Amino acid sequence: MTVIGLILAGLAAALHVFIFFMESIAWTSPRSRATFGTTAEEAEATKSLAFNQGFYNLFLALAAFIGIIVFATSSTAVGLTLVLTGTGSMLAAALVLLLSSPELRASAIKQGTLPLLAVAALLVGLAL
Repeated sequence: MTVIGLILAGLAAALHVFIFFMESIAWTSPRSRATFGTTAEEAEATKSLAFNQGFYNLFLALAAFIGIIVFATSSTAVGLTLVLTGTGSMLAAALVLLLSSPELRASAIKQGTLPLLAVAALLVGLAL
């Protein structure tokens, strides 16, 4: 179960790298505006906020990726701690989005499903 959890964590991290790209690099592009439902004017006005938010997503992804590498190469305890920190934070952020903006339910579910599955699989793996 732990291996499945690590794979899911890797997928969640990859998704958050993509979110980083959309928010920090391509925020004002037509594709990002369509994805996030913003007009060109809204995207320009919120560009610096999105840039910053994208880096949060990148750092969460890095925690998970580094944890996977550490788990596989040296210390399982440190690796799992990093992976659970990254994916747990991703999941918590998705819950905040869901509770604070119910109209963005679909986005919260997309952002939180892989981290939820990763955390669950890792916890089951630890229990076995």
